[in-house]
Amino acid sequence: MTERASDTVRIAVVGHTNTGKTSLLRTLLRDTGFGEVSSRPSTTRHVEGARLIVDGEVLVELYDTPGMEDPIALLELIEGFVSSDGGRLDGPARIVRFLDSPEAATRFEQEAKVLRQLLASDAAFYVVDARDPLLAKHRDELAVLGSCGRPLLPVLNFVSDPAANESVWREALARLGLHAVVRFDTVAPERDAEPRLYSALATLLERHRPALDRLVASHAREAAARHAAALRLIADLLIDVAACRRQVPGKAPADIQAAVGDLNGRVRAREQACVDALLALYGFGSSDLDATQLPLIDGRWEDDLFHPETLRVLGIRIGSGAAAGAAAGVGIDLMVGGITLGAAAALGALIGGGWQTLRHAGDRLLGKVTGRMELTVNDAILRLLALRQLYLLSALEARGHAAPRPIGQFADASSALREGSLPDALKRARAHPSWSGLFGDVPRASDRQVAVDALAGELEQA
Repeated sequence: MTERASDTVRIAVVGHTNTGKTSLLRTLLRDTGFGEVSSRPSTTRHVEGARLIVDGEVLVELYDTPGMEDPIALLELIEGFVSSDGGRLDGPARIVRFLDSPEAATRFEQEAKVLRQLLASDAAFYVVDARDPLLAKHRDELAVLGSCGRPLLPVLNFVSDPAANESVWREALARLGLHAVVRFDTVAPERDAEPRLYSALATLLERHRPALDRLVASHAREAAARHAAALRLIADLLIDVAACRRQVPGKAPADIQAAVGDLNGRVRAREQACVDALLALYGFGSSDLDATQLPLIDGRWEDDLFHPETLRVLGIRIGSGAAAGAAAGVGIDLMVGGITLGAAAALGALIGGGWQTLRHAGDRLLGKVTGRMELTVNDAILRLLALRQLYLLSALEARGHAAPRPIGQFADASSALREGSLPDALKRARAHPSWSGLFGDVPRASDRQVAVDALAGELEQA
């Protein structure tokens, strides 16, 4: 059962309308479904809370609040409040007086929700859209919020946007006495943005520093575990594909073509399963991928995995032989009696001509060759699979859960995966067809798992 400690930190997320308050919550919670994010003003109309839990204990409670709509008029109202003897009220007393007034339930209903929650909290994240110009309404808004007597930590959102005015905002906030300011872009947060946010909060709430330190340490462990799990998912995919050997049931060209088509489909489906698993691991869905730019479409890679152009785009060399990956020109090697035809000049030249050549010369060619016929996925496709998944992993780890646009480009990956020797674990997998699960069997060999773990380590180095 989840327990809320007596020293649970309660944080109100406040600010002007449409600055990204709900977006900040989504990113901190790693939950794309929290609240509603929209470009329309005043999307959040009620206070909505969420908890951050470590080892069954609630360490932080976060409260999303409506936007402040008319802080100028509200400040004028509360500054007119006086005590019963005509003396000046302090800030919190003026706020309490306002919350008891008729205006709190009518004209300033939204502001009342914000201030009521702030009085019940230990501190507040004041979210700023750094692209906005600094206006009088922002100063009055801060004056009203400051009257609650709670620490305010300004959070500069959208700082990666070229239109951001970060230095202007920092200078203005310093003039108002707010010197602890954190940059936190909810669309593309920097890797250390979250620890810096909680560290800055701890300087304002020293009593709660142990709880906030625990939260930061827990999130760091979770991030490391997530990254390691992602690399294992990718390694598992690559071992499955590298180990696969598909026996061809007949020797006619049509038999080979059917077997190649079946293997291609299984490899595509296996890659898609890895894509889906990575998205789920990082708390995203298929809508977070751009069908045009990745390229992905309807949850699948649009550029065909086995098309030479896909290899070219990612800088993967198909090979110098006329029939490298030659059984259908699609990254599948035909093995006859243990010899890869794509590596044999005379035979490869014929098969490399494509299915038209194979139909005309196939019977004569295959009649001269005896032995078991198998299909395997060649090295170029293994490189492509590794690059595509690592590209996706890199993009997911740099993405905020409030990003409004789907992933449209990847960070680069190591050139070691484009050329040079394949990782040793993949070479070992070639000799163990039983390690592949492409045809339904769930491989359970312990040495396979050792190879998956080793490959995950090699991918990390790459």
